[in-house]
Amino acid sequence: MFTGLVETVGELIDREPTGGGFRLRIASSLAADLRPGDSLAVNGVCLTVTEQSSADVYAEIGPETIRVTTLGSLGQGALVNLERPLRTDGRLGGHFVQGHVDSIGVIEDLRAAADFHWLTVGFSRELSAYLVHKGSIAIDGISLTIATLAADRFDIQVIPYTMQHTNLARARIRDRVNLECDLVGKYVVRAAELAGLDLSAIRSREVTR
Repeated sequence: MFTGLVETVGELIDREPTGGGFRLRIASSLAADLRPGDSLAVNGVCLTVTEQSSADVYAEIGPETIRVTTLGSLGQGALVNLERPLRTDGRLGGHFVQGHVDSIGVIEDLRAAADFHWLTVGFSRELSAYLVHKGSIAIDGISLTIATLAADRFDIQVIPYTMQHTNLARARIRDRVNLECDLVGKYVVRAAELAGLDLSAIRSREVTR
């Protein structure tokens, strides 16, 4: 379990093919504190550390992770958000993030507003039932708040600190990002389905401001 509060930004040094997947080598200041078998969120994807040195950490991704996340398409030099799991005696400053990506979104717009930035992300309509105005969303593992919500896109306002201390510093229009919806919303939707409610009739036509 993670919080969506990025600890540091690592750099993808190498992506080596391994059968149907890849072995990732990531340079990070966290490497010396990690051990094989530890969990590590990489751009919001929960991975298992397979090897580490004083400067690098290694993890493997399989075909399913490649299919449902952006990790398999990242190039050498890409910046990745890193977070270690939440300690039981730690503070929960963001929201509960599992590291299980629900879908891939696309950055449709990125614009400055004084010291802040607005980020517009397009998403698959299958996620509509799990998203709410002012609700939480993890974008590449960053805990953020939905400011405006439409049927297939939402806006996020990003504070300067987050912009400077995550991979959003290099974000560009048309970049793909990993999306994980709020865990509470998933359970609510599942409970409604089990109760026999037809959620397929729900449409998010309005834009919230």
